[in-house]
Amino acid sequence: MRLPTVFAIAALALFIACQTTPPVTVPQRPLPQAPPPKPKIALVLGGGAARGFAHVGVIRALEQEKIPIDLVVGTSVGGLIGAIYAADVNSFDLEWTAFQLEKDDIFDFGVMNAITGMGLAKGDKLEAWVKSHIKTENIESMKIPFAAVATDLNWGQKVVLDKGSVARAIRASAAIPGVFQPVQHQGKILVDGGVVDNIPISVAKAKGADLVIAVDISASLGNTNITNLVGVTLQATSIMFALNVEHAKREADVLITPSGIGDVGMLDFTQKKRCMQAGIEATQRAMPSIRKAIDAWIAAHSRPIATTP
Repeated sequence: MRLPTVFAIAALALFIACQTTPPVTVPQRPLPQAPPPKPKIALVLGGGAARGFAHVGVIRALEQEKIPIDLVVGTSVGGLIGAIYAADVNSFDLEWTAFQLEKDDIFDFGVMNAITGMGLAKGDKLEAWVKSHIKTENIESMKIPFAAVATDLNWGQKVVLDKGSVARAIRASAAIPGVFQPVQHQGKILVDGGVVDNIPISVAKAKGADLVIAVDISASLGNTNITNLVGVTLQATSIMFALNVEHAKREADVLITPSGIGDVGMLDFTQKKRCMQAGIEATQRAMPSIRKAIDAWIAAHSRPIATTP
């Protein structure tokens, strides 16, 4: 065979091979995903005096379900329970500490207080109890960022207590008008934060919370057993707190409302276990909503990492 013919045949074979071999395609790798973001979750605990033991159950259930809490904001007893937890981050220690609390530990009632002062109880006992049971002295040193809410008695303004003495802040936040004397703190005369904001969801959002889990322990307003000055004061306070809660609680991403404790009196410390169990059960019922809210936030904020060609 002549040499040109050989080259022609080889060239033809190469041409045919090029036509029949499918092009090599490089598989497209999916864009790498950034680590899933985590929302900043705030726990907002409302006021309600003795019904506040329900907050203990709420916190225990959240801890058992491994729901992270990045910020705690509370009013009145919500501030007290929230501070105990934020200082130590242990629901079992919280339960132990809270269940040691008795009415006589915090209410230093006296006839002369009512006659010469501005409340039936001074509040010294409450502040001393907090100092002896919460070892963290200043709010800035809490393990979880924390804030208590009080009310400026002179000007009717909400006061956010997020620095300084833990004990003094709790005393101010829980100073129920007419029951406790107002508290001099940070240059203001302060009373219970529930006067202006009994579920301070707006405070949590102002502090950068992405999701707010709020706990409402408002009382049932019907009460036909009012027989003395304390009863009148507490009933009026319950009405006032309930009215400002109705608007505020709509802003929560998840609202936990322990059922069956609305009839527990504000000074009834005999119902601790009942209130705590109601908090556990209410939180368990709310868990699907909590997980759904977290998943939705993560999905909305997850983005692939952009790559340069």
